[in-house]
Amino acid sequence: MSLIACSLLVAAPALLVLWLWGRPLLAGRWKTPGWFLATAALCAVATVVTWFIGAFPGSSLDAEESCRAAGATYDDAYRSTHWQEPSRWFPLRNKCNATYDLVPAWVNPTLVLLLLLTTTCLGATVWLGIANQRAKTREA
Repeated sequence: MSLIACSLLVAAPALLVLWLWGRPLLAGRWKTPGWFLATAALCAVATVVTWFIGAFPGSSLDAEESCRAAGATYDDAYRSTHWQEPSRWFPLRNKCNATYDLVPAWVNPTLVLLLLLTTTCLGATVWLGIANQRAKTREA
């Protein structure tokens, strides 16, 4: 499958989701618990996708082959000294040598940001839900 076809397969659903997510922003209906819950779910999915990109970097599952494909030298002595790094959950690292990491530099900061956004949106969901319940109680 060509790169353009793969890009379209990813871009079409992503644009649809962004359109459905953004409509309440334009209409002013974003101040509801449901919108924040949906945003938290989108952030959680993006977090999982980003983690998989960082956890399985390179062109293959073999680190030496991925390093060679990336044009980096594979340092077996460095890898044997730092053998625990590729198996950590966070921060994600999979270094070929002391200077070249197969994990893209944007992955770890993006994970932190997405987890922070997910937590914030879940907190806003709970806060708005409680505020709506209190408002209904006062009206009754």
